[in-house]
Amino acid sequence: MSVLLEVCVDSPQGLAAAIAGGANRIELCSALELGGLTPVAGLMKAAAAAPIPVYAMIRPHAGPFVFDAADEEAMMVDIDAVRDFGLAGVVIGANRKDGTLDMPLISRLKARAEGLGSTLHRAFDLVPDADAALEQAIELGCERILTSGCVPKAIDGLETLSRLSRKAAGRISIMPGSGVRPGNVGEFLRATGTREVHASCSSPVESIDPRAVAFGFEAAATNRTDTNVVRQMRAAIDAA
Repeated sequence: MSVLLEVCVDSPQGLAAAIAGGANRIELCSALELGGLTPVAGLMKAAAAAPIPVYAMIRPHAGPFVFDAADEEAMMVDIDAVRDFGLAGVVIGANRKDGTLDMPLISRLKARAEGLGSTLHRAFDLVPDADAALEQAIELGCERILTSGCVPKAIDGLETLSRLSRKAAGRISIMPGSGVRPGNVGEFLRATGTREVHASCSSPVESIDPRAVAFGFEAAATNRTDTNVVRQMRAAIDAA
């Protein structure tokens, strides 16, 4: 069985680039520079025509993954939209103020997403006890955990990723993400035995409009999904 490559995108152009490069699944977001927020309706509609599964991020705003009642209401409506557009699944998660998973809230989100696939996102990386959170994620019935091993970059969390994969023992998928590139993806595959990896497969692109930068409408340079990097990632995975 080949290793599945999930690519996160936040634009129609990124979606097309990921598919052309050989991605097997899409994590659909807005604002990847903020770690990914809920995609807009137009992008969800465009993604509905994709020939591969698309999971939509459910995160109403930037900042910690601590959500109040108003946030929950917004997330419930967004989950309904994901279903209405015909996408395959959702990417969900929430923390309490102490960093532990907000199990009641995630359970309600999971129930609202009944019939859809589900990924537990990197709220997992903020927990104080990854082993306990692993068991909670299994209890929730999520298909996978997107995690960097509870550190900012996954390459520095290889030991934790490997331990979590062993403890999961096939009960849930551990999907490494954050800084996974063609040059290091083989290390993740060897260390964890995972059957899926997550990456942005992006390259830096400078703005072509200094006025937009001056007005604060865009950054001077951003990262955008790059078809060639997706192809390189796919080739590196297959070679490993």
